[in-house]
Amino acid sequence: MTGPSTTIRPTPVGYRRVLLRIGPVRMPLRLRSIFVGIAAVLALCMLGVIALGLGTYPVAPQDVVRTLFGGGDAMDRTVVIDWRLARAVAAITIGALLGIAGALFQTVTRNPLASPDILGLSNGAFTGMLLTLVFVSSGWPQLTAGALLGGLATALVIWLLAARGGVQGFRLIVVGIGVSAILASLNTWMLLQIELETAMFASAWGTGSLNGVTAGPLLGALLCALPFVVAAMVLVPSLRQLGLGDDMAAASGARPTVIRTLALLVGVVLVAAATTVAGPVAFVSLAAPQIARLVARTPQLSLVLSALFGGVLLLGADLVAQHVLPTPLPVGVVTVSVGGAYLVLMIILEIRRRA
Repeated sequence: MTGPSTTIRPTPVGYRRVLLRIGPVRMPLRLRSIFVGIAAVLALCMLGVIALGLGTYPVAPQDVVRTLFGGGDAMDRTVVIDWRLARAVAAITIGALLGIAGALFQTVTRNPLASPDILGLSNGAFTGMLLTLVFVSSGWPQLTAGALLGGLATALVIWLLAARGGVQGFRLIVVGIGVSAILASLNTWMLLQIELETAMFASAWGTGSLNGVTAGPLLGALLCALPFVVAAMVLVPSLRQLGLGDDMAAASGARPTVIRTLALLVGVVLVAAATTVAGPVAFVSLAAPQIARLVARTPQLSLVLSALFGGVLLLGADLVAQHVLPTPLPVGVVTVSVGGAYLVLMIILEIRRRA
């Protein structure tokens, strides 16, 4: 008499894991995530070549590639390297910082609607920048420090208001939306009070724009953000423990409160660094982590994939804002328009999930 037979189905290729060894560090990676990451890198390269070639003086894609590798004539080098490269690099790197920050916030709050711009941190960084511009200086180091302090102060206020009885994701979002509305009103009032020239500069920057981005401020912001990007990657194992629940995480040796605090602090600094260069660009940090998770079908949000998709989203939005629309617009206008529809869709899906 034979017992019932059991059929073992092979694991699909996209869900198999490979073990990456870097010295003593071992990292299990899913093949599907690797394929999605490679596709995102290729998309970034393609969009980057297009961005560097489009404009009043068009440059063919092969000439763009040749110029990036040291060739090309003098005019191509001037257009590609001196005029357009900083903007394209800014779109990719700022989008990556926002994607990482969004993944950190959504992981900590366990809510796909949580992002720095929804919680008001971008408006807080803008408030700090405005106060610095009016009362201190218009230099980029001072504006960077002001935006960072504004973002940190906003995060502290939201944390204190939401921490009663323990920080919960939904409460944090509701408090953040309220603080964001207050800061948006304050920013509008300050813009109406200051000089016209300063207000015009601040208003253009406040919509989220890559116009006028130069290598100096971009390099400074990226150098400030780099240690915190590394810190975010170091936090990944702890964040995965946190995804098991506070009790399980504590039983495995993690400290949930400390992990949340560090993750939120890193996210605030990344948002502030991005805001100093491009202003408060909306909805990239909200959409990039969720799109990356849906495409890669990962159980947790991946910081690397969130960064790659953040760069793709912001660079693609900037191409649309500059070359597709009848009139060139700041990139923040495009991200708000697309992000608004995305936010409505996410709210509907979240309501259906809770029901």
